[in-house]
Amino acid sequence: MFKAVRIGVYSAILLCLTVVEFSAKSNSPAVADRVSSVHTLSGDIRYHKNFYSRLLANSRELIVYLPPGYEKNKSARYPVLYMQDGQNLFDAATSFFAGNERRMDEEAQDLIARGKITPLIIVGIYSVPTDRINEFTPTRDANTNKGGEADLYGRMVVEELKPFVDANYRTLPDRSHTALGGSSLGGLVTMYLGLQYPNVFGKLAITSPAAYWGDEEIVREVKALRATTNQRICLSVGSGEPPVFLNRTRNLRQALIDRGWKDGITLGYMEAPGAQHAPDPLSHRTTHLLTFLFSAN
Repeated sequence: MFKAVRIGVYSAILLCLTVVEFSAKSNSPAVADRVSSVHTLSGDIRYHKNFYSRLLANSRELIVYLPPGYEKNKSARYPVLYMQDGQNLFDAATSFFAGNERRMDEEAQDLIARGKITPLIIVGIYSVPTDRINEFTPTRDANTNKGGEADLYGRMVVEELKPFVDANYRTLPDRSHTALGGSSLGGLVTMYLGLQYPNVFGKLAITSPAAYWGDEEIVREVKALRATTNQRICLSVGSGEPPVFLNRTRNLRQALIDRGWKDGITLGYMEAPGAQHAPDPLSHRTTHLLTFLFSAN
């Protein structure tokens, strides 16, 4: 279990990363709406607006990328990558990062077309700006009195959101075809929920995780494992990121190796040259996670 620990300066960093406001139109989550390729969207993109969680008592948007050929081949089923902070994945107009997005749609389109990865569905789970720190952290920060609702958020993903996606799209719902991903706080909650639900998520995509939260409690959680959880993990960070992210990500990598993950086999580690704590304009980390977790070979 996580223990509440003072974080001090780290809390200020997290607060700066979460002062974001978004606007959205209302719609029923029961039926997806197609979104035309405006802004920087590519491929077949669907929205589910006002997806309501009874567990969290709040609503959020879901944005879904469907692979080429999804509508033509009605018998095909696909693996799914669930990503935190869905605002940042596909569209620069909604990203936290001043018009810079992770280009997951463009990269998926290109890699699928070139036969580098298997076709997949990518589900972007919008974060709720006022609740992001609370939902993405397993413990409460004594300095800010924020955090500590990751367990409840995880129940929402596993008990409400994933069943909704499986019911509305042609997914391969087993653990070997189900991945969870995120960056920064989203990377922290991805690692945490991956340890809580190894039978649900067989693959984890963790980018620039806020592994310092709780004085590196997530690192200690990994060290406390008796053995590997048999999950395939892609872990990456930018070499130009602040030491609080770069060094703690390196510590997380070493903890995973010490518990049985094999570098280059079950653990895909990458330090993107010069990349900052923001979406990589050259998409090195996005390409790496897609090819490592969903390779067509």
